[in-house]
Amino acid sequence: MNLEYFQLVTGVDELDVDAGRIVTFAEVPATSTIFEGHFPGYPILPGVLLVESMAQSSGYLLLALNGFTQMPFLASVRQAKLRHFVEPKTRLRIEAKLEHEGSGFSATSAVIHLADGRAADAELRFRTLPFPSDGTRQMVVDFADKVGLMDHVKKPVG
Repeated sequence: MNLEYFQLVTGVDELDVDAGRIVTFAEVPATSTIFEGHFPGYPILPGVLLVESMAQSSGYLLLALNGFTQMPFLASVRQAKLRHFVEPKTRLRIEAKLEHEGSGFSATSAVIHLADGRAADAELRFRTLPFPSDGTRQMVVDFADKVGLMDHVKKPVG
């Protein structure tokens, strides 16, 4: 997890394209400038970053499902619930599942699990559009490779 650069997913544990499901993980860093203000003396990961972690995991799922032909953009967050504080040095297990795909929109449900329970869950909606450039697509493929998604994709993406 690189909070300052909004790179929240650390890696991919599972991908099941047929079931439309992905499991990722994120390692919350021990220190970050974000914790200096949220909150001084009691550092917790902001809830918006929990939602973004679910969105990024869902985005990786959608990229794998569409063969990296469409870029997913978060369009709405529904039914988000923040259930547990997340402190530095916590490992998050993020599971996202495809609920609907079609007409340029996709919907996922996502859950963040901690060792001692559920931290958050949400229903997320995405608008999927062609990549704005080959360079942007390659950057996304490179990020996907960095978190290990490409190790789970059955056919090479080039």
